[in-house]
Amino acid sequence: MRKRRGFTLVELLVVIAILAILAAILFPVFSRAKRSSQQATCISNLSQIGKAIGLYMGDADDKWPFGVDAADKYTPQIWSAFPEFQSMLRDIPLMQDLLYPHLPSKQVWECPADKGQLVDDISFQNINTLPSSFKRYGSSYYYRTELTARQLSGTSLGDISNVNVYFDGSGAWHTGADILRPSDDWENRIDKFKRYRYNVLFGDLHAKNVSDAQYRAAWALSL
Repeated sequence: MRKRRGFTLVELLVVIAILAILAAILFPVFSRAKRSSQQATCISNLSQIGKAIGLYMGDADDKWPFGVDAADKYTPQIWSAFPEFQSMLRDIPLMQDLLYPHLPSKQVWECPADKGQLVDDISFQNINTLPSSFKRYGSSYYYRTELTARQLSGTSLGDISNVNVYFDGSGAWHTGADILRPSDDWENRIDKFKRYRYNVLFGDLHAKNVSDAQYRAAWALSL
């Protein structure tokens, strides 16, 4: 019988090199596919939240829900310019609790990409969201609470299809970009924001993924 020859060191190195090249090619593909799936789930969640908001408003004379998000509740200093509303924050329910009769699934409030971050909203307030916003506060999403603070109605919004109502806590989640960190200076923040994208629920209750520039344009709209 002929003696079977084993792999030489060179052949093993060639195989390892080929596997490394394949991994380098396929890993980004799998990573993008995973982010795409998470983004789709996230948009679906926001759409369901939008339907619950619509049901609430149908029972409340078209008024936006009288609820707040974790940033309002736990960094109330962002409302210093509205002292009357600020004084009520302790007693105003979180939105996921307020909307529970219309949306009993708690899982809808979790973005599968939520990995904890500084909430990069317009106020730039640092709020502890580790290990994730959902695990810490029961929601991955944040609300444009000005709608509630000013007791606005749906029909009072001029550009209703472009006003942001609910959105991801971080634009890093669906992009692969790094989350904001306490050590980031302004220059680092700006560099990260350029790569960020957000899933956003708009005033007419449609949800879509937008760039950081589009997200900030929505915030810039006056109510």
